[in-house]
Amino acid sequence: MILKTATGEKAKIQEKLDASIECGSRKFQHRVYVADITDSCILGLEFLQKLKFTVDLEKNEMRTGSEKISLLSGNTQHRKRTSD
Repeated sequence: MILKTATGEKAKIQEKLDASIECGSRKFQHRVYVADITDSCILGLEFLQKLKFTVDLEKNEMRTGSEKISLLSGNTQHRKRTSD
């Protein structure tokens, strides 16, 4: 399976797995695809729609219910280890 990135490049899907994803104070189980890409994580439109997230690009945030979550751009260095 091949993933087409936002820049038009192709990346081979290395693995599919069900993962626990934490966004703000909410936690979700969702199928994720692992590929060798530059960003540590990309949330897809399917994920955002299914879980009813609202994205506000002017404020650089997304919302779930009344909670606001800051968006990180691809050039922002931010990593959180799941083992911490």
